[in-house]
Amino acid sequence: MKNWIIIMTVFICSSISAQQTTFKFDFGGSRTQDGFIPITEHSKFDRKTGYGFMDISNIKSVDRGGNALKGDFITSDRPFYFSVILSEGNYDIQLTLGDSKGSSETTVRVENRRLLLDDVKTKEGDVVEKLITVHVKDSIIRNQNGNEIGIVKLKPREKKYLHWDNLLTIEFNDKAPKVCAVVIQPNKVAKTIYLTGDSTVVDQLYEPWASWGQMFPYFLIPHQVVVANYAESGETLKAFEGRHRVDKIWNRIKPGDYLFIEFGHNDQKPGNSHLEANSGYKEKLKEWIYKARQLEAIPVLVTSVNRHVFDGNKKIVNTLGDYPSAMREVAKEENVFLIDLNEISKTLFEAMGPELSKKAFVYYPANSYPNQAEALADDTHFNTYGAYELAKCVVKSITEQNLPLQQFISKNYRNFDPEKPDAAEKFHWPESIFMEALKPDGN
Repeated sequence: MKNWIIIMTVFICSSISAQQTTFKFDFGGSRTQDGFIPITEHSKFDRKTGYGFMDISNIKSVDRGGNALKGDFITSDRPFYFSVILSEGNYDIQLTLGDSKGSSETTVRVENRRLLLDDVKTKEGDVVEKLITVHVKDSIIRNQNGNEIGIVKLKPREKKYLHWDNLLTIEFNDKAPKVCAVVIQPNKVAKTIYLTGDSTVVDQLYEPWASWGQMFPYFLIPHQVVVANYAESGETLKAFEGRHRVDKIWNRIKPGDYLFIEFGHNDQKPGNSHLEANSGYKEKLKEWIYKARQLEAIPVLVTSVNRHVFDGNKKIVNTLGDYPSAMREVAKEENVFLIDLNEISKTLFEAMGPELSKKAFVYYPANSYPNQAEALADDTHFNTYGAYELAKCVVKSITEQNLPLQQFISKNYRNFDPEKPDAAEKFHWPESIFMEALKPDGN
């Protein structure tokens, strides 16, 4: 794993513009469809070729005969990861999944466990094609002409992530993942939803941590819209600017794109990045709103999700001070779309109750994960189930308010009532191989 991390961090960003952006991969055995690049169980990632599997130790090629593209596939009894060197941008990825002489069951995530396809099952003999749309990013800030003008100041921990790395990494997971082909093409038409925020929004790499931001793409229509998650754990409005994360967005965002803004958990804390709710915080929000509008993008404010803190009457305690109300006031004053995740999460957690709601947060007994000698009891950060429920809350707000984004909500979303949460025991999430007991920045 360490060697893989070293490989990812040594790419020369200045060569990105010359990289290939369209690929057609035939996964399977020795037979290859005309015009496709063969990918077999021996195709380990290599910088010179620019693509391959992160680890080939458990990968198996299976050939059923017949059609060269759909008659063979790659599979494994554990999650496997396929990476391609790609320049920054949005991409449509057509995946051919299934088994011409058997059944299959595949979940697909990209980059830092960003959910795109969940539990795709095929019956014996069926092979299906599924489309996903993905945003790939690096840490270089470029102007509209493509010239390098700066860099995002990444935290040391971020340098191990499967984003910011000039690679598209696809995770194939589940009980019987079977991949016949992968076709990658640039997408120049999708509206981009840029997410800014903290650990409750960022694409978390490690189990058991998760955020609503990495579940959100699952509920959107591919090709038409794509999520670009620029959030990071521990960030504030002020720190997000200081590390040039928002500068990266200002130089990429296009007319008609969206800018989601969710901060508050860390802004309330004393220190160099602190902003008073009713003064500096509101002023900074307005600055971002004005800038987004100047660039003809659409700002959307998202109030901070509640922490797992209850009073004696089993009601959620507001631990976020005036920050949610300050954001509501800005939304009203500036006539900005508002997703009141603070209020919806209160309803959700209170419906679960103090004990059952722990199933949505990172509450695990000791030794549930590697190098976890002590129990985890985190009242701020969510596990995958909690993140999934919160993503549904976000989508619910979009649909109920008839926001313009409603047109991009897919059939994966069905009417969700936060007063009647999904049962945690029925939530489907085959775990990834990346696990860490160390909690994300922020609290």
